[in-house]
Amino acid sequence: MTLNLYTSTSEEALIEGCRQNKAKAQKALFDKYSGKMLGVVLRYIKDKDESEEVMIASFMKVFDKIDQFKSEGSFEGWIRRIMVNESLMYLRKNKNMYLEVDLETADRDPNFGQLSDHLEAEDLLRMVQGLPVGYRTVFNMYAIEGFSHAEIAEQLGINVNTSKSQLSRARGLLQKQLLALETDVNDKLSRS
Repeated sequence: MTLNLYTSTSEEALIEGCRQNKAKAQKALFDKYSGKMLGVVLRYIKDKDESEEVMIASFMKVFDKIDQFKSEGSFEGWIRRIMVNESLMYLRKNKNMYLEVDLETADRDPNFGQLSDHLEAEDLLRMVQGLPVGYRTVFNMYAIEGFSHAEIAEQLGINVNTSKSQLSRARGLLQKQLLALETDVNDKLSRS
């Protein structure tokens, strides 16, 4: 009798175990990637419970479609692509994808050098999550996932110029938030 725990096995062994529908391999794969992939989904869907549901459904798709992974490129990247696609499908299905149209431009550029000592990754993630759904989706797809505007337009069913506009507006809102943060930091520093 052989005991396979899949704890210290290679990614290839996990993939092969999943192809054979072995529950232990599926659990090991889920345990290995679920934290990172929840982070990916949370960038698109703010609600943690909904994000977890989308992530779990995405892993079910990973297990169902694992034979389509041809070991060309990164397996993690392949999983990430499924997570992004499922997140986008969720947004479309729930009609949460409202593309905003008005935004005032920021008056000046923030001083990123001064902010770098005070800005944490969690702060930036919180700012991105605070964007309207359409802005956040395009920003994540372009700036974080590396999609082109043509790919974004195709995925979201919008035209390329709308994608570019949404990215520009997302950056503008983030810039305003950074300016507000810079002002807060300057106020705190001047009182010290």
